[in-house]
Amino acid sequence: MSTLTQQTLSHLDWLEAEAIHIMREVAGQCANPVLLFSGGKDSVCMLRIAEKAFRPGRFPFPLMHIDTGHNYPEVIAFRDKRAEELGERLIVRSLEDSMARGTIVLKHENESRNKHQSVTLLEAIEEFGFDCCIGGARRDEEKARAKERIMSFRDEFGQWDPKNQRPELWNLYNARTHQGENIRAFPISNWTELDVWQYIEREQLELPSIYFAHTRPVVRKGDLLMPVTDLTPAAPEDTVEDVMVRFRTVGDISCTAPVASDADSIEKILAETATTTITERGATRMDDQTSEASMEQRKKEGYF
Repeated sequence: MSTLTQQTLSHLDWLEAEAIHIMREVAGQCANPVLLFSGGKDSVCMLRIAEKAFRPGRFPFPLMHIDTGHNYPEVIAFRDKRAEELGERLIVRSLEDSMARGTIVLKHENESRNKHQSVTLLEAIEEFGFDCCIGGARRDEEKARAKERIMSFRDEFGQWDPKNQRPELWNLYNARTHQGENIRAFPISNWTELDVWQYIEREQLELPSIYFAHTRPVVRKGDLLMPVTDLTPAAPEDTVEDVMVRFRTVGDISCTAPVASDADSIEKILAETATTTITERGATRMDDQTSEASMEQRKKEGYF
C-alpha cells in the first residue's frame, strides 16, 4: 500500500479541498469574479482557502466589502490590515454613497442599514461588471441559506428565485451566465460554525478581537443583548449592564448582538460552540427575527 493511500484525511481536509476546488472552478469559469471580505471569521477562512488555491500568485479576483458605515471599528481596522498584509486589492463601496445618490432612502435616521446593503452591492456589481461574487455564507446559518446552491444563480436584476435554481450533481458546478446575470458562489456552504472554528484553530488564523469574550455595556431586549454604542444608545427606560460577552457573527452594529460568554480563547469557543443549540444568526441577529422569511426576502432582493 502506498504512502498516499495510507494517509488519513480529516473532515477539515475534505472540506478545505472542496472549497479550494470550488474557488478554482469560479476562477476558471467566470470572467470577472470578486471575493466578498468583511473581516468576519467566515471570510477570514475564505482568504486562507484563496491563499491555498492560488499562491504564490496573486488572487485572480479583488476583495470587496459593502460598508454600511455602522460596522464595529475593530472589524474595519482588521479588514484593512489583513488586505494590506496579503497585498491584495480591496474595493470598499459605502452605503453612504448610495444614500448621497438617492438610491437608498432611509425611512428614518435610526433605521437599520443592513438590508440596504443589497442596493450598494448591486450597484458595485454593475460598476465593475462582476459576473460572480464569492461569499462565505454557510447552510447551517439560516433557513434561506440552506436553500442556496454552491453556485447560486441571480437574474439580470440581481434577484434570487429559490424555485428556479440550477441542479448541482456531485461536484459539477455551473457558473455560466448571460450578459447582466450573476452568480453567487459559496465555497464553505457545507461547513458548520464548529468546522469554521476548528479550521481557524488548525490554521492559526487571526481574528478581530470582538470574537473573544470581553466586558461590554449592554441592554437586554427579549432574548438578545444589545450593545450600548453611540449608534445604539440605551433608552431612558433601559437598564445598562456590564456583561462578559463575545460576538458569534459580526455585521452592522444596529442589528448584531453579542452573546453572554466567558470564552476568551479558541479552545473555549470550540467547547462552547460544540454544545450550543441555537444557530449563530438566531442567537445574534435582530434582522433575522423580524419574520421567518426575512433573510429569504432580502436574498430575493439581491442580498448576499
